[in-house]
Amino acid sequence: MKRHPEVRWSEVARRAIMEYLRRIEEPYLTSSDELLKELGSEFAEDLARISFEKAVKYYERAREAEWVRSCTTQAV
Repeated sequence: MKRHPEVRWSEVARRAIMEYLRRIEEPYLTSSDELLKELGSEFAEDLARISFEKAVKYYERAREAEWVRSCTTQAV
């Protein structure tokens, strides 16, 4: 590493970590179409009845709740 000071080693490490995480999490990723198929037609019908504005409102509330939860979680 000392022989190559031009290399941003923190960037190399960051990219390697991101690639590693992508590979180990890939089996758990599901597309939205696959998820809807798994949840079934009844769920898809219920989802279709929700207005876009209401969905946005629920999304914003969930995002805010998750932000509060993650910011207030104390390390053990």
